[in-house]
Amino acid sequence: MCGIIGIVGKSPVADRLVEGLKRLEYRGYDSAGVCTLVDGSLQRRRAEGKLVNLAKRLQATPLGGSTGIAHTRWATHGAPLEHNAHPHATDHVALVHNGIIENFKTLRAALIAEGATFESETDTEVVAHLITKYIKAGADPVEATRRTLKQLHGAFALAIIFTGKDNVMIGARRGSPLVVGYGDGEMYLGSDAIALATLTNRISYLEENDWVVITPDSATLYDGNDQPVERSITLSFASGLLTDKGNYRHYMLKEIFEQPTVVAQTLSAYINPVEGSVKLPDMPFDLAAVSRITIIACGTSYYAGMVAKYWIEQMARIPVELDFASEFRYRDPVLVPGGLALFISQSGETADTLAALRHCKAHGQHIAVVVNVPTSSMAREADLVLPTHAGPEIGVASTKAFSCQLAVLAATAVALARAHKKIMASEESDYAQMLFQIPAHLNAAMAHDDDIAKLAHHVAKAQDVLYLGRGADYPIALEGALKLKEISYIHAEGYASGEMKHGPIALIDENVPIIVIAPSGPLFEKTISNMQESIARGGKVLLISDAEGIAAQGDSAWATLEMPTVPSLIAPLIYTVPVQLLAYHVAVAKGTDVDQPRNLAKSVTVE
Repeated sequence: MCGIIGIVGKSPVADRLVEGLKRLEYRGYDSAGVCTLVDGSLQRRRAEGKLVNLAKRLQATPLGGSTGIAHTRWATHGAPLEHNAHPHATDHVALVHNGIIENFKTLRAALIAEGATFESETDTEVVAHLITKYIKAGADPVEATRRTLKQLHGAFALAIIFTGKDNVMIGARRGSPLVVGYGDGEMYLGSDAIALATLTNRISYLEENDWVVITPDSATLYDGNDQPVERSITLSFASGLLTDKGNYRHYMLKEIFEQPTVVAQTLSAYINPVEGSVKLPDMPFDLAAVSRITIIACGTSYYAGMVAKYWIEQMARIPVELDFASEFRYRDPVLVPGGLALFISQSGETADTLAALRHCKAHGQHIAVVVNVPTSSMAREADLVLPTHAGPEIGVASTKAFSCQLAVLAATAVALARAHKKIMASEESDYAQMLFQIPAHLNAAMAHDDDIAKLAHHVAKAQDVLYLGRGADYPIALEGALKLKEISYIHAEGYASGEMKHGPIALIDENVPIIVIAPSGPLFEKTISNMQESIARGGKVLLISDAEGIAAQGDSAWATLEMPTVPSLIAPLIYTVPVQLLAYHVAVAKGTDVDQPRNLAKSVTVE
């Protein structure tokens, strides 16, 4: 969600802090700010909106200082106005914060009763006033911070600097990621490795409840019991080149067109095409003993899990339960001892999903995670890590991460089926060959980009759009509708096509485009029957199918898009491309902010 960067340095930091924030823009934000220590005094610059506004503020009134913190904020408590922007400060301390302080109202009321004056409506400001309270009582910054952390309930990543302490910064994390960067005579804090990529490639990931005191030459880490602790220093492979749009207009379009490459990279870690086998990473538990699977995720990752439910139940004949991470714990789910809980998250830091993971772990489940960040909190806490190898995804609306998740989940379904002896070695080889061909089919699907761009101008005029699909293509309808909502702000809904006559068909008229995902196969005729019901009521249908399907029913549709003919197993991956491209081109036609749509954040690190 929000972005943090801090530098305890030996040269001016303001420009470098803003550069670090630019690398975190992909997370989504609605205000930004910087605070540095200038001759021991805390100096702030903050602005609403995009970073260009903060840059203009700094150009008009520059900041000196070799120690500082900066932040991009996605509003939770308090509107996205300048007085609510981070850093928050008192005369003694300034800090930035990702997460939510759940008990801030109680703390705020007590602090006001003691004479504190608040300038914002945020939960964050209570942390600054708590630390200030202890400093005024005689505690040094380290002790004041230690006492404050004990009083905070909720999730946080914090970076804190202090009046008169030019060479000290304190960081802390609980439920929200924070990394320490090691430089040459400088030290850094960041939300993730990408924020620090131009500064250092030597980083340590703070563990849950860790806090750290950094100076230009050192980092002293403490665990949740305030005991000194060491965390390994690893080399980060994040690069400044990873956030380059190249010749593409938007990151999202670049990432859509990267899918053949990154899916191939992902599948190469799971498939041996010569042997015709699918192999998961080293297993800490017996796949054959798994009798029930619970898949938990949010948003786009949830739809990947929905596809996986179809695959696993059909191929491996293992019952699969699917749940939104935000709802999972609150219904007190029944978990079978020794069951497998499978979590899907691009960032590996999604707060709801991480909380659900810990709930399952506490209830004796084997934990597997499908993640794009192998050093994330979820990856570090899992028994089995299934990496997606998509590379950094900058566009807020997920594209290549989704297709890589599907690739990993398809390989996992095949591995489960083989382990449970539901398929023979020859069938495993056939499935492996199907998966191996996905990148070529993705390329073929992308060849229709210009056709989709032309159709998008018609869809962009709509106020409502419906997406229909059956079987494993139904989640792709849901994902297509989500993408359109996210970046074009057009209301869209995805439905299982057979459900149309149970209510949604009442919405249809000549102004409602209907996107039908219907590859030829065993479910084709039933899907087309539902399509005809919509056409009979004036609906404008865009049929996405293969040559056989379009030849059979294309004449009755308003428009068609021909996808390559593929086995049903991999159809969800291939049919993802046209719904992604349609959403993208509709958003471009409407002139919205494609890469950073309003109100959305890339990594949701609060519940």
